[in-house]
Amino acid sequence: MTNRKVTETSSRRLGCKAQHFFNRYQTLGFAAQPTILAAVFATGIVQAQNVPVQNNDPTLPTVTITEPGSGANGYRSRTATVAAFGAASLLDTPASVSVVTRSQLDDQQSRLLSDVVKNQASVGANYAPLGYYENFSIRGFPLDLASSYQINGLSIAGEQTVALENKESVEILKGLAGLQSGMAAPGGLINYVTKRPANVRSVTLATDSRGSPYLAADVGTVFGPGRQFGLRINAAHEDMHSYVKNDDGHRNFASLAADWHISPQASLQFDAEYQHREQRSAPGYQLLGGSALPSNVSPSTLLGGQPWAKPVTIDSLNLNLRLDLDLSADWHTYVAASRSRVVIDDNSAFPYGCAIYTGCNDGSTPERYFSAGGNFDIYDYRFPDDTRRNDQLQAVLQGKLRTGAIRHDLTFGASTFRRTVSQSDGVNQPIGIDNIYNPNPQVFAAADATPDASTLRLDSRQKALFVTDRLQFDEQWQLLAGARQVWVHERALDASGAATRTTDQSMLLPQLALIYKPQTNLALYTSYSKGLSMGGQAAYWAENSQAFLPPTVSRQIEAGLKFDWRDQLSLSAAVFQMTKPYEYPKPDALGFTYVQQGSEVHKGIELEAAGQVSRQLRLTASATLIQAQADRTGTAAYDAHQSINVPRLRTALYADYALAQLPGLSVQGGWQYSGRKAATRDGNVEVPAYSVFDAGLRYKTVLAGHAALLRLSVDNLFDKRYWKDVGEYVGDGYLHLGAPRTARLALQYDF
Repeated sequence: MTNRKVTETSSRRLGCKAQHFFNRYQTLGFAAQPTILAAVFATGIVQAQNVPVQNNDPTLPTVTITEPGSGANGYRSRTATVAAFGAASLLDTPASVSVVTRSQLDDQQSRLLSDVVKNQASVGANYAPLGYYENFSIRGFPLDLASSYQINGLSIAGEQTVALENKESVEILKGLAGLQSGMAAPGGLINYVTKRPANVRSVTLATDSRGSPYLAADVGTVFGPGRQFGLRINAAHEDMHSYVKNDDGHRNFASLAADWHISPQASLQFDAEYQHREQRSAPGYQLLGGSALPSNVSPSTLLGGQPWAKPVTIDSLNLNLRLDLDLSADWHTYVAASRSRVVIDDNSAFPYGCAIYTGCNDGSTPERYFSAGGNFDIYDYRFPDDTRRNDQLQAVLQGKLRTGAIRHDLTFGASTFRRTVSQSDGVNQPIGIDNIYNPNPQVFAAADATPDASTLRLDSRQKALFVTDRLQFDEQWQLLAGARQVWVHERALDASGAATRTTDQSMLLPQLALIYKPQTNLALYTSYSKGLSMGGQAAYWAENSQAFLPPTVSRQIEAGLKFDWRDQLSLSAAVFQMTKPYEYPKPDALGFTYVQQGSEVHKGIELEAAGQVSRQLRLTASATLIQAQADRTGTAAYDAHQSINVPRLRTALYADYALAQLPGLSVQGGWQYSGRKAATRDGNVEVPAYSVFDAGLRYKTVLAGHAALLRLSVDNLFDKRYWKDVGEYVGDGYLHLGAPRTARLALQYDF
């Protein structure tokens, strides 16, 4: 078996729900208490403040707290940081960037990244099982868990379910990010932007159609002489009553954001967040006999579940510190540091293949697939203390100057990054056979084995120098030129500490873009960029089992248009072509050998709109058309057809319409469409296209003199059965069903 993860809802009814929740909450264990105590402590600070503002003292920036989504542009952002080293106008950013605002996160009742990106047509699930950390693809390329996820512009370990309670927005850069992050997957970056301190006190109670209780608090204050200090605490507890049988879970989360305006020229920001999450991992299906989709299967089934199997436990800690200094009117510098540490206790009774036991299949099924009749082997899979840590330090100097008639916006920077992975060899033993249609799952004894100790298995270090220059020739023409010089040193080790692979790589990653603005609210751009990615790892069943391939170079050309209509609706279009070496298990006389051969080319068109269409209607909408093909691979059956898990067309829409006849009430709806997706490299097996519809209501009112928001949402309104994800993971293909219809009810109360 492959190492699937290691190698990476009448007021009465509402009152009853609330009473049920508090009854449940009173029984919560000690683990939930610190988060609530923190919120109460911060509330006391807020209520104690009565400090006059002195206009001549250093002050923090004014922050206005409004009802989420009440503004004219609640679903629209004008700036983003993910494509630059600081906040930059999206209109002047020569890249395809989407921002999911706090208003939309709240209206969708987003708890997971999959809730966030479902309305982004260029983003798709790529091995995102329920109960485990999720991964995604952008423009058809899977993201790298080591380097493709950030908080406030600094890298985090992607092997975690990042909490959203303390996030102000989620930014998505689509395309190469070599200049921004150095060595990274070609698909792009996802950056979480945290909330800053403000005078806010809010509590949210929620539940769903399965009775899952949820409580969150958002408490903050700005205080001190001249209001130069700020604190904000977010805390949450959630019990997850899963739609998958025997797959319930829970999580506790707490975060702190602190700001100190040291002087008019200096400020310090600190962020810390911790989350403990426990839930069984719900495994995916595999093709029957290697060539047929499972039929008449339910998303509520937990394949291979055993009564003794423990939930997957993930503890994550993310820390960020940033010091900003204004050196003069035109020059600014900052130093930022981060640490992200994730510890995973991976416990599963995991179904995989059908090759270990006699009678599982008739010999015609490849060992890494379920049998034609739906039989599968079950493994006792235990890998405790799987630890991933990312550390980063970055210094940036930014300024403006002129050379004649040309204005320059300059950025100089240096970055150092280290990622370590510590693992054990774990337990990965077959324990029996079962069938996907068995109404009474088989129960087997756990393997008589104990995992060994976790040791350092990967030490990856990256240093970089980078520079960018935005040359503005006049009000219409801009040229953005930049480059990042990267030095990478990486060692892979075995259980004894001996190096099994050493990689040393250096490369210059350039980026060049031209921007033309025929009018102030319209920008056209074209760009070229180059990226560096780590090579993939061979599956256990390949002839070069577990081998890491060398780093690969990716290239991208892109042209786009951005238009701001009446300063309330942002429209964008982009055409792109991305190329990288093709990696795959090549069939040969001995079986399969994992190789880099040929090229993988993704060509596409992206369309997006976000903001206010009319006084009553706001929306986000996107559509992506992609041709993703391999060529010259050495295996003719794999050439010139659509790549695995990449639909040719994906569209998404989310809208909010305020009813003028009923002040405070809005009707909401969403639609996601995905075209057919190949489930095999030769394209002979495809999963059908599907549409999923969501609906919701949002009602703003006043309770006891305080603002309150009631949200009701129904995801997958028509209870559609569909395959959401058919991607490969470490060489093996898995098929994951989408979630069934789920209703969610939330009450947000500001006090």
